[in-house]
Amino acid sequence: MTQEFSAKTQSGWLVLPLLILLLIADIAGIAFTTQLDESLVPWFLIPLLLAGIIILILFGGFFTLEPNESAVLIFFGKYEGTEKISGFRWTNPFNVKKKLSLRTRNFDSQKLKVNDKKGNPIEISVVVVWKIGNTAQAVFDVENQHEFVTVQAESAIRHVATSYAYDSSDSEEFSLRSSLSEVSEELEKEIQERVKDAGVIISEARINHLAYAPEIAGAMLQRQQAEAIIAARTKIVDGAVGMVQMALIRLKEEGVVDLDEERKAAMISNLLVVLCGDKSTTPIINAGTIY
Repeated sequence: MTQEFSAKTQSGWLVLPLLILLLIADIAGIAFTTQLDESLVPWFLIPLLLAGIIILILFGGFFTLEPNESAVLIFFGKYEGTEKISGFRWTNPFNVKKKLSLRTRNFDSQKLKVNDKKGNPIEISVVVVWKIGNTAQAVFDVENQHEFVTVQAESAIRHVATSYAYDSSDSEEFSLRSSLSEVSEELEKEIQERVKDAGVIISEARINHLAYAPEIAGAMLQRQQAEAIIAARTKIVDGAVGMVQMALIRLKEEGVVDLDEERKAAMISNLLVVLCGDKSTTPIINAGTIY
């Protein structure tokens, strides 16, 4: 694991005037040698020419950095540090400067077809938000940061998707559809664990597409509809039983009518039909006695 550290650079606005002055002085010195005796010219001209070449080489050390941009400096294969100060900078002209963006990036994964915990084929895709945190690792420990994050994220998506069922049931508390926050949090942690060696920080990972695979979508929709109908009917029956019980208690407490067991059963049957039926009922008025 390559550790990042700050590079030793200088402000370009401090070095530039100095190099310009040295270059002007060198040119003036070369011009002055033309007035010397011919036997002395080589002794002055050659050093001045070499100094001029060195000064021109030093001009190659200037570089600029934008906000949220860094430069990894490499001197003949040796890591010399990372510069993150934006603006006009100067360093050893022989340093190779590999610039990296520190801005936040994101990508939308492809729709992956995987099996959930129950073996049902589903389609899932995830949006991953990430940025480079350790420039040294990003440059030296992986070949391509974006490709590495993409592959590792898809691998994590497949693993997490197979750990949960698409829909929750009585025996399972979490599911992909009903527990998006919990699943996204676990997915973010797993992706971060997989890409930590690349110097990458995962800011967020959230599911943006989740559906049954087309070959079973119709059957699963029917099952969901059946489960919804059963749940609704259960609530209706529970409510109807409570209402019937309340009606019988009120009739008895207030002494409205005293019914025997047979009449109670008939009343309960009629009330349940009215309350639980899925269609409107047609009442029949008894004009005679209840007996």
